[in-house]
This record gives sequence, structure tokens and C-alpha cells, in this order.
Amino acid sequence: MLDFIGTVITGGLMVLVVSALAVSMDISHGAKLVFAGAAGLWIGFCAAAGMAGWLAITRPVPVIGPFVAVPLVVAAVVTAWPAARAAMLSVPMPLLIGLNIGRVFAVLFLLLMAQGRLGGPFPYFAAGGDIITGLAAIWVMQLAGASAARHKTTIAVWDLFGTADLILAITLGVTSAENALQLFSAKPGSEAMQHVPWSFVPTVLVPFWLIIHAIVWAQLRRLKP
Repeated sequence: MLDFIGTVITGGLMVLVVSALAVSMDISHGAKLVFAGAAGLWIGFCAAAGMAGWLAITRPVPVIGPFVAVPLVVAAVVTAWPAARAAMLSVPMPLLIGLNIGRVFAVLFLLLMAQGRLGGPFPYFAAGGDIITGLAAIWVMQLAGASAARHKTTIAVWDLFGTADLILAITLGVTSAENALQLFSAKPGSEAMQHVPWSFVPTVLVPFWLIIHAIVWAQLRRLKP
């Protein structure tokens, strides 16, 4: 039952993030279709990899690591084109912040832990940081909508906290799995995150949210006090 709920929620969040970004970016309809298609192909590839058991390969190093890195590298490379960079910055800041509200569903990590499918420090920190970021996003989104320049410091603090939370979650996830980088041996560690539907979190949602945080930071730097 929990896997069914996880499938519905992760699927819904992925559709929400991709569609919201595609609709709100100031680009042509053709470019919107290209972006949505590329995102859809990546999600499909991650689903196939998870179903095939590729993401469960953790020795000597977790295979899931490159899946987390690829969207980040692609986004960084794409920003070399001024048009692409302008398209990213054209997304309204309140929307970018609001997309993080979905991170409150990280409470499911605690339910996975209760079922014995997650262990160690990973579920506590991943769930706690995401829930705080998601709840705070409701308030910060309103501040950005009222006057992002006036509340620049508050938004920046929230943005840095949300980014640090994702980086910490990735680090704990990797160091909780059975691999050469393992630091926490409490079983089952982060094993559930290597299988569908939970694998969508590190392979799709976390990179998307990190990119969103980077865009918010870039928008803040462009604001005049």
C-alpha cells in the first residue's frame, strides 16, 4: 500500500514540476515541447533503470550517483547559452519556491522506516529537512510574491537551507548504502531509495529541486536592494 501511495505522489510531483516549468518559461511553444519531452524521456529512463535493478548496484560505488548528477550537469551546460539562461530566469520566483511545498511528502520516509525499509540517520534528516523546507515554502512564497527585493535575506536563507538539506540527504543516502563509501551500517540503510517508486526521489525530484534552488539564487543576485 505504501508503494502505491509513493507511486501516486512521486508521479504527481514529477508531472507538476515539469508542467509548471514548461508552462511558465518565457520560450516558444516548440521549445516548451522539447523541454517537456526531454524531461519525460529522463523520467522514463530512470523508471526503466529502477525496474531493471540498475539503481540497486551499490558496489564498489552506488550507480545511483550518476543518475543524480546527470540532470545537474545538463542544466549547468545549458546555461552557457544566453537564451536558455534567460528562459530559466523567466520562471516566476513564487512559483519556483511553491514547487518545494511538495517536499512535505518526505514524511513517507518515516513510514518506510517504521516498516523496516529504511534505517540509520538517513530517514530522520531527509524527512525532517524536507518537511521544514516544504512548510516554510508556503510563507516564503508569499514573501516573494509581495516583494522579493524587500525580503531578499529571508528568501536567501530559506534557499540555502533547502539546498543544504538536499545535499545532506544525498550524502547520507550514499553513505548508508553498502558500498566503498559506507559510513553508517544500520540496515537496511537507504535501500528502499534504490527501487521504484522511491528511486524517483534521488534520480528525478532531488536534481529538479536543486536546479530550482539554483535558479532562485540566481534571481536573488539580480535583484536590487
